Amino acid sequence: MDILEMNRIAIEEFRTNGGKCSGWLQGAPVVLLTMTGAKSGRELTSPLVYSTDGDDVVVIASKGGAPNHPNWYHNLKANPEVTVEIGTDTWTASAVEAEGDERTRLYDAQAAMMPQFKDYESSASEAGRVIPVFRLVRS
Repeated sequence: MDILEMNRIAIEEFRTNGGKCSGWLQGAPVVLLTMTGAKSGRELTSPLVYSTDGDDVVVIASKGGAPNHPNWYHNLKANPEVTVEIGTDTWTASAVEAEGDERTRLYDAQAAMMPQFKDYESSASEAGRVIPVFRLVRS
């Protein structure tokens, strides 16, 4: 099964089950992030794991430690206004990329909750990539 099909199933489950997913997202905190495609201009939705910092939702463009950023990273950079779904709540937000010490603090906080992010960071840095971190700030 390819990633698009996995995402389609996760989105359907999320919306049917009040934010809960099975499979690769079971037990994880999941946000649905709906954004505008950087190239296509289409509305696109991605299921992502998240953490929080105060009132902000934090998402990390890890792509499992791959040497390149996920497609949704480019969408947020081009079109930072997004729709956020957590559980049964939906709101609009602005995606703001964290930098420097703030980026490190937010990344480390999520990695403390989800240790696989430490592995992702090691793999990405071997390829020369710093994994981007975004705050989703409620509008």
